[in-house]
Amino acid sequence: MSRLQSIEELFTGRHFDREVIIVCVRWYLRFKLSLRDLVEMMAERGLSLAHTTIMRRVRHYAPEFAKCWSRFGHPVGRSWRVNETYIKVAGEWRYLYRAVDRAGKTVDFHLSAKRDVAAAKTFFAKAVKSQGMPQTITLDGYAALHRAVRDLKDKGRLRNNTRVRSSKHLNNLIEQDHRSIKQRIDPMLGFKRFETAAITIAGIELMHCIRKGQFALGFLGMQGRAAPAVWNAVLAA
Repeated sequence: MSRLQSIEELFTGRHFDREVIIVCVRWYLRFKLSLRDLVEMMAERGLSLAHTTIMRRVRHYAPEFAKCWSRFGHPVGRSWRVNETYIKVAGEWRYLYRAVDRAGKTVDFHLSAKRDVAAAKTFFAKAVKSQGMPQTITLDGYAALHRAVRDLKDKGRLRNNTRVRSSKHLNNLIEQDHRSIKQRIDPMLGFKRFETAAITIAGIELMHCIRKGQFALGFLGMQGRAAPAVWNAVLAA
């Protein structure tokens, strides 16, 4: 991961004011708005932006914003519900692996071109690196996920005493959480490029985590403050 930039470095040399950039990126990732909707909304504020400009800002700033926010993440629980869902990229189905803990907090996610053991292992390795070892992993009946967990245990990348269970009922939690992500992605009518899909989905996941209160911001003194003030405080911290 590249180094964290200061707020001054993030916005140096940009044609538009940082408040405009932040609000365009934030609204696009959070709400069911098209790029052209945002162009029209900015025009009502007296700003002339092309929809391609907004998309470039999303691709550039979504990863930077995720790095800024990640410094304040609450630890997630040790009981994970894991599943994957489908995303269309360049007319082909791709696979978004995701996990939440028993309280519904997002553990991690990974977009993959394939749905197989290797993809599942990549997801688990990423989740363990970011969140630490789970105590329990709840899966559905998909064999590749179970095989991935066994392989990672054999290689010592998951503890041997990690409990693994299959439960469609318990995994309703992750299925419901998928919906929040898909509800934002579906109006986009698919992505043209895999890289753009991965970056945009990471931004959508960030906004979803913010909505779920997964960040400890108390020391910033932002309780009760509006979103723009909170975002400026996080980026400047």
